[in-house]
Amino acid sequence: MILAVIALIASLMGPGAAAAQDFSAFLREMRAEAASVGVTTATFDRETEGLTPDLSLPNLDLPGRRGPSNAGQSEFTLTPAQYLAPKALAAQAAKGRQYLARHRQALAAIERRYGVPGSVVLAIWGRETAFGAAKVPYDAVRVLATQAFVGRRKAEFRQEFLLALKMLQDGAVSRAGLRSSWAGAIGLTQMLPSQYYKYGVDFDGSGRVDIWTSETDALASIANHLAGEGWVRGLDWALEVKPAAGFTCGHADPEEAMAVSRWLARGFTVIGGKVPSATDRAAPASLFMPAGAYGPAFLITRNYYVLKAYNFSDLYVLYVGHLADLIDGGAAFATPWQAAKQSSTAGIAAIQQELARQGHYAETVDGRAGMKTRLAIGRYQEARGLSVDCWPGDAVLKALQAAR
Repeated sequence: MILAVIALIASLMGPGAAAAQDFSAFLREMRAEAASVGVTTATFDRETEGLTPDLSLPNLDLPGRRGPSNAGQSEFTLTPAQYLAPKALAAQAAKGRQYLARHRQALAAIERRYGVPGSVVLAIWGRETAFGAAKVPYDAVRVLATQAFVGRRKAEFRQEFLLALKMLQDGAVSRAGLRSSWAGAIGLTQMLPSQYYKYGVDFDGSGRVDIWTSETDALASIANHLAGEGWVRGLDWALEVKPAAGFTCGHADPEEAMAVSRWLARGFTVIGGKVPSATDRAAPASLFMPAGAYGPAFLITRNYYVLKAYNFSDLYVLYVGHLADLIDGGAAFATPWQAAKQSSTAGIAAIQQELARQGHYAETVDGRAGMKTRLAIGRYQEARGLSVDCWPGDAVLKALQAAR
């Protein structure tokens, strides 16, 4: 009876009051789990006193928020032409070369230890926080608690929340310094707390892993992260190619890989100024056409997927990989990106649903135009005798709906 009355009062007071009540229960649960990662009750109580959830964050599983939420994620909403704007990349590369000169000795030592080129490490730093210039706006403890409470990946964030408290307890950073993105990424490296504990490196010998103010520690931690995910020393992340005759984006299957030398033997040509090394030629690679028929084609290697482990977006990997090449003095892509209008998140989800209904798509319906979505579009277009462009635009959605 008492519980029913409390529930009735909360419902009358509105969703905010109900959320506050549930959040208090959530904190009690987490308090009981805190010891599992070495967080004392004293630390937990001190850092969560007065804590409330931030229900304005993106990607929360809340009533009224339907379907996939890509708010704040340009990697999943912009087209390649928009995300990989040459002018912005050139400006970032110029800054990257300045930091390459500034940290040349440290980056050489980092590459010797981890096998990751300095240009790649700098490119990630440049993309994540604009070489430290970007503002990291949120209180990390509040963000991680909110994501663990009502996030779409709440199970994963429970440990991240507790490890953030452990960072405070360990003296790794102050509460004021523990700022994050809306998704809980922290420091110059934009790592999650679990990644900090797994990959963080005290490379400057200060006795503390400092990814907030030590650029050397931050750069080494990025390299250690990539090495830990399987970075192959001396292997290029991708080679821009001109496809052989008869190959379209409908053949760009990420699961069909063969040695780069075999792709070349089939008539593919490396363009853009790169010369494949012996390591590159022997490495397995798959064909990747991120804009379908409206942009460059690439042979992507294992190191492409290592970069993707840092951020799952293909556009992010293309940005970081290309920025690294530019920092090293490489050229712009030989094939330009063409402007093409992409469907909205809801429209792409509808395309995926129709493709699945017609037997061309068996992946998650998430409203994101990834490799498998473009491949499915291309195969559908080939099967229907349509012009093959693999592009998730309104035209393909209309064609799919008309074929019901």
